[in-house]
Amino acid sequence: MSNRYSELWKTQPWKKLRQSVFRLQRRIYKAIQAGDTKKARSLQKLMMKSRSAQLLAVRQVTQLNQGKRTAGIDGKESLNYRERMELVEALNQYGTNWKHNGLREIPIPKKNGKIRMLKIPTIADRAWQCLVKYALEPAHETTFHARSYGFRTGRGAHDAQRYIYNNLRSFCNGKTKRVIELDIKKCFDRISHSSIMNRLNAPNNLKQGIFRCLKAGIHPEFLEQGTPQGGVVSPLLANIALDGIEEIHPSVRYADDMVVFLKPKDDAGKILRKIEQFLKERSLEISQEKTKVTKTTDGFNFLGWHMRVKQNGKFHCTPSAENYRNIREKIKNVVNSSNYGAKVKSKKLAPIVRGWRNYHKWCDMSSSRDSLWFLDKTAGRKFKKEKKIDKHQAVELCKKAFPKVGYKQNKHVMVKGTKSPYDGDIVYWSKRNSKLYNNITAKTLDKQNHSCGYCNLKFIDEERVHLHHIDGNHNNWKEDNLMAVHQSCHQQIHWSTSQDDCKPKG
Repeated sequence: MSNRYSELWKTQPWKKLRQSVFRLQRRIYKAIQAGDTKKARSLQKLMMKSRSAQLLAVRQVTQLNQGKRTAGIDGKESLNYRERMELVEALNQYGTNWKHNGLREIPIPKKNGKIRMLKIPTIADRAWQCLVKYALEPAHETTFHARSYGFRTGRGAHDAQRYIYNNLRSFCNGKTKRVIELDIKKCFDRISHSSIMNRLNAPNNLKQGIFRCLKAGIHPEFLEQGTPQGGVVSPLLANIALDGIEEIHPSVRYADDMVVFLKPKDDAGKILRKIEQFLKERSLEISQEKTKVTKTTDGFNFLGWHMRVKQNGKFHCTPSAENYRNIREKIKNVVNSSNYGAKVKSKKLAPIVRGWRNYHKWCDMSSSRDSLWFLDKTAGRKFKKEKKIDKHQAVELCKKAFPKVGYKQNKHVMVKGTKSPYDGDIVYWSKRNSKLYNNITAKTLDKQNHSCGYCNLKFIDEERVHLHHIDGNHNNWKEDNLMAVHQSCHQQIHWSTSQDDCKPKG
């Protein structure tokens, strides 16, 4: 029985399902853009009943999301193939009248010593939220402000970084400017439910489900406020409520983090009062202790970067001190661990270091601190102390543990204006998404014309690109042995290969 469900799940036509959902999302986007709200509502209802969307939502939360192994209050960390198919049926039957379960609370310590509560829905509730996101996101992408970059398809932190550079470089007299480092006090915990519901672009039954979702994560003292951090749809709901704050004054926003640019004659107090009024309507307030006006020459932190304008007028960006402390701590924990040897440590370090360097690849990474020189040497010294590792092997393991990623200061190409992946410009988005990768991945994508080597679809969504080794040898990095594929397609390839290996020969 389990094998039947396993094969039923793995043989789903995922390529066709993804195409079907994207076509529907594009129609929702176009309908809102044309002002046809009635048609958009009808299409959103169709999305909620779409078998393709239901299957993809379950796959997203059980196979692809980074937090897929995190349990909700029901204790379930994963679903087997039969449970996945049962969840698809539940979404089909109850999707338009979904009853949300409670949330599991996980305390996360903050740097100021306080505790932030991460509230985790069950896997079933996460799948429903993912399905809702498919219907809601394209409707709101038509109206979201161009300078909002957080938790949006096709946009990211590097776009916000580039926008700050565009406003503070020498050509724009960045040396004479100041910035407001805006912090919203407990944004996710205090945001008004009514401010979200009033701005939701959705049919009534979908609004009802979202309302139940919000109520599942409320704080006992604040019954009409808060959207749970940890939910699939929570960042989208926060963006819906905060959208428009960018119009008050030239600024850039990433979720609830915001930087406002001030010219010499701008009145910071007047601008802050306007922002306070905007936030008050959403039951939010500015954090007085964290919000400050800073000279650009003094520097400020934003999204893990330290940004400042040097005395010669040039913009300079490096990883922030706190961000560096975090990566140092992660690397030291692996290097100093006594649970495994140098070879395993090298494998564990590689994705940590590569991820950090990729995030900061548009910064100045030339200093010994940011190049991780000292940590690299320390790891090599400890690797050499192992009995079964000689000097040459230790050097090779260090090279693998600290993979090189090139950096080019302020060279990121920012997303154009209000463009969205749902606008239908597939050529633009596939080429842009390919540029987010570098080295061998970029070359492979270019060779494949920015299409997946397995399903032939363009890379236009947020799903990560994987490199597949065609001959199965992960040490063979020759160009003709590599194929760029979607993360989900990579899983499908290896499942198909394992099935072929199980077949009797001859």
